[in-house]
Amino acid sequence: MGTVTKLPFEAADLFDFAASSPQRPERDGIVRRRYRTVWISDVHLGTRGCNAEMLIDFLDHVDSETMYLVGDIFDGWQLKRKFYWPASHNDIVWRIMKRAKRGTRIVYIPGNHDEMFRQFTGLDFGGVKIKRQAIHTTADGRRLLVLHGDEFDAITLSHRWLAHAGDAAYHVMMVLNRWVNAYRRAMRLPYWSLSKYAKHKVKNAIEFISRFEEIVAHEAKVRGVDGVIAGHIHTADYRRIDGVEYFNDGDWVEGCTALVEHDDGRMEILNWADEIRAREAAETAATTRAAA
Repeated sequence: MGTVTKLPFEAADLFDFAASSPQRPERDGIVRRRYRTVWISDVHLGTRGCNAEMLIDFLDHVDSETMYLVGDIFDGWQLKRKFYWPASHNDIVWRIMKRAKRGTRIVYIPGNHDEMFRQFTGLDFGGVKIKRQAIHTTADGRRLLVLHGDEFDAITLSHRWLAHAGDAAYHVMMVLNRWVNAYRRAMRLPYWSLSKYAKHKVKNAIEFISRFEEIVAHEAKVRGVDGVIAGHIHTADYRRIDGVEYFNDGDWVEGCTALVEHDDGRMEILNWADEIRAREAAETAATTRAAA
């Protein structure tokens, strides 16, 4: 699996640091949705590319009985190079820890960027249970394998130098993405992902994603489960592959998406940028009607 990422602090200290630090209060007067289960991954806390404010908005509007953190919640690769930890990243960890304290079942499955937490598999940090993989049973009885997915990425496994080089190039794209969206905010335009657009225009990226999905679905079939939920490739999706349900919950760097399970077992991918636009449009329409 390669060398475990070494940080200039203990990995577990990130939980304690965020939980004990002063935070902004949760936003009052918000109508909160409730789901049976929520899956999020690829937040990449510790990087400038993390869409922290959008994830905070999501956490302030959505509750669940169970929450799965499906890897790359922290970015140990970037934190090792340069420590970056703004207050908004603290706010995210604090909100997750607060959910655990209130009784939400939190399962954390570390990925390749936060692999330093894999050494704590089987342990519990303030109600956050760390696992290598998990089996989730939906309300309608389907058994779904939950994993990050880097274990099926040949580049991550066999060519770590190439994975790190690609990661550096990816973070350059994230800088450009921030500039583009800073301009769009100034022009009162909605969020748009430059990197996601580029990915869908590059043939090799599309082929890699398709191959990844097929390999992960095959693993689920071998294990005799009904489906699989993964992260890792930053592409939210649902497909049925060779009789197996494949879900990917996406990320909070490019797409800002989450996978949710309704009380009847129905699964849905939420695109939070679209959700914010719809909410703001409804609020504008309500204000207009009230003023008429």
